Amino acid sequence: MSAPPVLVTREGPVVHVTLNRPERRNAIGGGMGEALDEVIASLADDRDARAVVLRGAGGHFCAGLDLSEVGQGSPEERLAGGQARNRAIGERFRRLSALPQVVIAAVEGAAHAGGLGFVCAADLAFATADARFAAPEVRRGLVPAQILPWLVRRMGRSQATRLVLEGRVVEAPSALRMGLLHEVVADRAALDALLAEVLSALREGAPGALAETKGLLAALGPISPEGYAEAGVAAFARTAAGPEAEEGIAAFREKRRPAWAG
Repeated sequence: MSAPPVLVTREGPVVHVTLNRPERRNAIGGGMGEALDEVIASLADDRDARAVVLRGAGGHFCAGLDLSEVGQGSPEERLAGGQARNRAIGERFRRLSALPQVVIAAVEGAAHAGGLGFVCAADLAFATADARFAAPEVRRGLVPAQILPWLVRRMGRSQATRLVLEGRVVEAPSALRMGLLHEVVADRAALDALLAEVLSALREGAPGALAETKGLLAALGPISPEGYAEAGVAAFARTAAGPEAEEGIAAFREKRRPAWAG
């Protein structure tokens, strides 16, 4: 039997959630998104849990959508699939952020595209020095539709603009300076030590007060304007069904530059 795509363990009030497709750098596919949705739903009314630690197996956090699934089928099938997939991931970010627990992203290796969305939807984000961050969608002929509001909330519009338009990989120290992360540490051992320290501090906070404080932070303003999520769904679906995505995804698989890069 294959391993479950999401692993969940519990240590008292702390829930550890591990994305578990290491052979695909924990790319969102193969049922992993749906399994994570079930975990998030189970936590929504769990008042015994105080914190959720989200990380990836095998030395990577999450490489974003599994592009082998995005590029499948006819243009019509890609259009419909793109709509459903993008709508689901946008809702996933929203529900992760809305959890009453403090959500912590513990990042090693790649956190790209949708993986970057998880980092920004979390309340706190820590990374090892070798972690790498990117919103590479435009380089694949796609758009960063559902991650963009979360990037803007975390980094500010100016830094997010540069990140999504250039599409380049950003190393952890630069990500810290840009406001994407709260702290960077040397390695996995140091990350575990930092998590222990932060979780100890969070245990000093009253569970209800922590949840209410998260609610007040959310009440400061919406993540995106009304109608943005569906506009993003439509934009992602159009690009996913188009020739640029077909070429961009093929170039990514073949480890070459896409035709438009000259």
